[in-house]
Amino acid sequence: MNIRWKLAQFWEIRWWRWYLRHRDKAAYLQKKAAYWKRILSHCELELNGKEALLDAGCGPAGIFMVLEGKPLVAVDPLLEAYQKQLTHFDPSDYPHVEFVASPLEHFKPAQAMDIIFCCNVINHVADLELSMDRLCNWLKPGGTLILSVDVHNYQGLKSLFRAIPGDILHPHQHDVVDYQNMLRERGFRIEKTTCLKSGNIFDYYLIKAISPFNVITSPLVNSTSSQ
Repeated sequence: MNIRWKLAQFWEIRWWRWYLRHRDKAAYLQKKAAYWKRILSHCELELNGKEALLDAGCGPAGIFMVLEGKPLVAVDPLLEAYQKQLTHFDPSDYPHVEFVASPLEHFKPAQAMDIIFCCNVINHVADLELSMDRLCNWLKPGGTLILSVDVHNYQGLKSLFRAIPGDILHPHQHDVVDYQNMLRERGFRIEKTTCLKSGNIFDYYLIKAISPFNVITSPLVNSTSSQ
């Protein structure tokens, strides 16, 4: 899986360079911010700006763009590459955000979070089970996880894409029930599941899940070293 993940990361930054090569920065970021505001409307959250928020796997223009939190942390393993290779990402444009360059598997927040946004990310990680554990353990009891992800429509294609890299950017191939079950196995209550976009092979779903009140969190330290 590490080889498949490294291959996915190799192509991820190249995809971003290709996608943004002819796009005006201001126009793109304005459009992206409007998109995230629409996503937030589906989340049905009552935010007051005082919540501890995490944008897990934020990319160069993540939901952190339209959030206000204390703290507001955005983590992604490719942040340094985005800053060096993409004119569209400049951390100084977001002084209210603490950016951390780290895979989810190695990141440790300084405190438990009220809300974690993991948008179009979980199928990009190297270790899916460990990353799901991390997301669950980083939340306060009763906290909210917003998970959005492309999911398979057909079991046959899901099996095929698992066997061959037919979807090179995503090491993990699952359907929406798989992700719901992963959360339920960790004690989460699924509050809502919404199909945001339908496709021929994949649908794009948003899952809002509530952390159990008896969750036992891992030790939280401000470090990005691996365990």
